[in-house]
Amino acid sequence: MSELHAQTVSFVRETMIPPAPPPTRQTGALSWLRENLFSGPVNTILTLLGLAIIWFLVSHFWDWFAHSVWNAASLAECRQIIAETWGEGARGACWAVIRERWNQYLFGFYPMELYFRPVMAFGFLMVALAPVLFSESLQIRRIVLIVSAALTLVLMAVLGAPMVWLAFAAVVMIGAVVIAERHAPWLLIFSVLYPLLGIWLLWGGSLWPQIMVLASIGLGWLAWKLLVRVSPLLAMVAGVLVTLILWLVAVGPAAEDAQRLIPLAITAVDSDQFGGFLLSITIGVAGIALSLPLGIILALARRSDMFLVHTLAVMFIEFIRGVPLITLLFVASLLLNYFLPPGTNFDIILRVIIMVTIFAAAYMAEVIRGGLAALPRGQYEAADALGLDYWKAQRLIILPQALKISIPGIVSTFIGMFKDTTLVVFVGLFDPLKGVSDFVRANFAWKGVYWEPFIFVGAIFFIICFSMSRYSMFLERRLRREHR
Repeated sequence: MSELHAQTVSFVRETMIPPAPPPTRQTGALSWLRENLFSGPVNTILTLLGLAIIWFLVSHFWDWFAHSVWNAASLAECRQIIAETWGEGARGACWAVIRERWNQYLFGFYPMELYFRPVMAFGFLMVALAPVLFSESLQIRRIVLIVSAALTLVLMAVLGAPMVWLAFAAVVMIGAVVIAERHAPWLLIFSVLYPLLGIWLLWGGSLWPQIMVLASIGLGWLAWKLLVRVSPLLAMVAGVLVTLILWLVAVGPAAEDAQRLIPLAITAVDSDQFGGFLLSITIGVAGIALSLPLGIILALARRSDMFLVHTLAVMFIEFIRGVPLITLLFVASLLLNYFLPPGTNFDIILRVIIMVTIFAAAYMAEVIRGGLAALPRGQYEAADALGLDYWKAQRLIILPQALKISIPGIVSTFIGMFKDTTLVVFVGLFDPLKGVSDFVRANFAWKGVYWEPFIFVGAIFFIICFSMSRYSMFLERRLRREHR
């Protein structure tokens, strides 16, 4: 029983509290402004300073954007239209250069009648990426596939694609939408085959080399299957050796013989006709797809207990990170052929992709090594306690957690690598930022146009990089990397 009595309580209210006005609203625009922009003296000063900078920029550049000309045949005509419309001394942007040369910024010097092929290749790229990037969300995967299919088919029709190619693209895209609804993992088969299909669509030529590459991979898998019961390590080595030997020795002659027997080719396009965003996206996507697995292998090698593996990994990573990318691009352009057998014709874009991949993989390895080092030691001990071997422990326990931790760094490396694709201008390729812009300005009609191409190219780069950043945030939320 409680010993508390009314006389022992220090204060007891005897009258009712008078009515008070309702509390200040905690929601709405004024509340948001007070909490986010004017929460204190420093925040208020920074807000006012930011508004002043925005006002300065808008007041300084507004007339330049407002007086834009979108339809003209030359820079002189743009200036004449601006002077007649807004008076002498007025200034304005001449977006007519983008309107007239948009195809070169997007496709470089790719044959105009074949523009539908890169469009179809990038449409198929979305089909290949959808089951990988959006494996957990049926709704997002459905939206991505339907929008990609609609855009691809419409753009191909606008660009004058032949009916055969339109029907082929429609079958693939609509089939992907249907398969994604019923058996989404089946789309991973298309994801595996896409690199060969994409190369064939972009560069054209015979389809038989791609078919022979698939056949060599199949024979390598068969060799692995026959020896895996004897020794898993021996089976893996045999499978890799059989595949590589067939690639180096038999694929080329077999493809030529097959082409003579059954012609199966489309119009070939040389690498020097690539340019603009077609070139940047091709190098960027290939580099991203190849640098991630190579970076994982390098990160594991650097943390290996084997002295030789660890030393070689450290030497490779530190050497690549200590050399500027432009140096590697010059090696790809000028020196790499000196180390190849005489008569070897190594495509310049393939050489650039190899060097960009190596460069990005070295940075990727350090990002992933940071994720591996952040894992508690108990995770490694748990894998040992379960009796897992090294590769099963890495695949099932260690790497899934390390990669989740490393997502921000991995995406930052991807974004940096994609922007670095503009450096290919120094090895004679036409990047969209400088190579194509310089080519456009070489025409007397557009000589003197500077800001418009940079703003246009920068806007497209921003859209692509911002999309990658938003996907990274989506992935972080989905994987709940905060270890709840």
